[in-house]
Amino acid sequence: MSSGTVENTEPKESDEKTEEPESALETARRQLEHAAAHLDVDSGVIERLKHPTKVHRVAVPLERDDGEVEVFTGYRAQHDDVRGPYKGGLRFHPHVSEEECVGLSMWMTWKCAVMDLPFGGGKGGVVVDPKSLSSDEKEKLTRRFAEELRPFIGPKKDIPAPDMGTDAQTMAWFMDAYSMQEGETIPGVVTGKPPVVGGSEGRDEAPGRSVAIIAREAADYYDYDLEETTVAVQGFGSVGANAARLLDDWGANVVAVSDVNGAIYDPDGLDTHSVPSHEEEPEAVMTHDVPQKLSNEKILELDVDVLVPAAVGNVITADNAADVEADVVVEGANGPTTFAADSILQERGVQVVPDILANAGGVTVSYFEWLQDINRRQWSLERVNDELESHMLSAWNDVRAEVEARDVSWRDAAYIVALSRIAEAKSTRGLWP
Repeated sequence: MSSGTVENTEPKESDEKTEEPESALETARRQLEHAAAHLDVDSGVIERLKHPTKVHRVAVPLERDDGEVEVFTGYRAQHDDVRGPYKGGLRFHPHVSEEECVGLSMWMTWKCAVMDLPFGGGKGGVVVDPKSLSSDEKEKLTRRFAEELRPFIGPKKDIPAPDMGTDAQTMAWFMDAYSMQEGETIPGVVTGKPPVVGGSEGRDEAPGRSVAIIAREAADYYDYDLEETTVAVQGFGSVGANAARLLDDWGANVVAVSDVNGAIYDPDGLDTHSVPSHEEEPEAVMTHDVPQKLSNEKILELDVDVLVPAAVGNVITADNAADVEADVVVEGANGPTTFAADSILQERGVQVVPDILANAGGVTVSYFEWLQDINRRQWSLERVNDELESHMLSAWNDVRAEVEARDVSWRDAAYIVALSRIAEAKSTRGLWP
């Protein structure tokens, strides 16, 4: 195991400063500048990539079930389309903001580029608590949001997908609303739909599958026998549960998983298929009978080979990075490690495989879905998984080559791959006028 700092059991002083959470935009810009230092890229290209091409802000009126009309705010940030249409999720969440959408759209640009997909980055959402909406209200809100965004989106312009607070049904409503106004069925306007209306098999499981593939490859790279590799997964939702179960199936020893209420831990290994995921039974992880139960913070400090933070962003910070005992961190969530924490982990020799590579299975299978919609021909689940495996291994090898050639971190290597491709495309296309 890595020789990390011994856990400090002394209480912290009450006046001790804690790290302020970074916004997605701050982190994305810092990571861009950090990667740019390794490349001979025109400064004008870097400056352009610090800013989104466009940000749309729209009012989304909704007649509630009781007849009251409420107006919500919606956003769609479109970061860069030099390599193809904008691509990225739509979230329904009370903390959606313009700055968050811009930062996440930048991450999508890097993610599409590192996977060598013909897309740029986009992100959007509505400032609303989806739990406060009835099913009818959510459908009406989705349809009106689709209408407000209609001039700015399309299968050749910008292709949304599900995100926090949205799902396959949301995308089906969105696609239907768009298609009704366009006068023809256009399934390619969004991805993440149910297969019956043009969605792809394997789309829901894809981010977790890609995390598992990358964790497997990282274990192999560092000469771990997978059957002796211990894994802890924070977050047992779609990404975390699928990653944990696949790794379990492949022989890894998944010793801990968690949900919003806490973590369960068994040093002899969990039967991950018997632990309910968030989709199967929300917040049920802690009801599982296991030897030990921990907090969500403590699961990050377990002495394991591989740690997969797959819950939310900013969970590994300057305040707890010294307590991370894993040898390898494979990021399942978007932005789980702050910039300051990343530096601490790097100094301690903890390898961090970044989100823009590890969880890119979602956008990759979204690309497959887009291709299926354009060609009106559906792929089998076996083909989807085979193609995903091939794309993930190709991207892993591209990033690994930069790690070895430049002696940089996995995050820097991923950004170098992405930025090189984007910069070359911008240089080739030029600046108009």
